Amino acid sequence: MYKALIEDIFSDPEETEETTFPATDKDLLILTEKFLGFEIPSKVFLQAIAIADYDGAAAFRYVDNYLTTLKNKNKPKHKKLLVLGASTKYDNN
Repeated sequence: MYKALIEDIFSDPEETEETTFPATDKDLLILTEKFLGFEIPSKVFLQAIAIADYDGAAAFRYVDNYLTTLKNKNKPKHKKLLVLGASTKYDNN
């Protein structure tokens, strides 16, 4: 979305060069909205903005990875419990 591929006609497709673009004002607004509803340190927000200054796509990856990690960290872990019950099949005499 933010990277353009610059290809030379005579070069191999494997040697394509990626160019990065800074995020637009609209992109910065979208990045900010992604953080809504989460308590995040200001350092994380400022880091996302700093990354967006030179590479918009990398900033979105940073935000998505941070939020995924945050969601997984706060997700309650389900423990599998083994429940043993008394069997009525065999009666002790």
